[in-house]
Amino acid sequence: QLQASGGGLVQAGGSLRLSCAASGSISSINVMSWYRQAPGKQRELVAHIATAGTTAYAGSVKGRFTISRDNAKNTVYLQMDSLKPEDTAVYYCKANLRNSGGVYSYDYWGQGTQVTVSS
Repeated sequence: QLQASGGGLVQAGGSLRLSCAASGSISSINVMSWYRQAPGKQRELVAHIATAGTTAYAGSVKGRFTISRDNAKNTVYLQMDSLKPEDTAVYYCKANLRNSGGVYSYDYWGQGTQVTVSS
């Protein structure tokens, strides 16, 4: 139900833009988030954005990454600038959403997209 795209290989200092689109019979989407998991490390929160646009970032990416969303397209974006080798990871999107006809909201994860930053 969540499809992430936009990963790839980039040199240090470069930029990438990730996208994650939610599909299906969706009634509402609450918080949308990006996480990442580097080899041998735990998955960590990178950034999240509320429905109204309030954002929060991990300290390691603040000032370099920008999260945004298009509610009409049920899509969340992650603009990554000034990339560093330590940003190399699989990036996952997550959305807390309620399906049409549903009562509760649940967390859904995208499939992950690889970001590799070379030095």
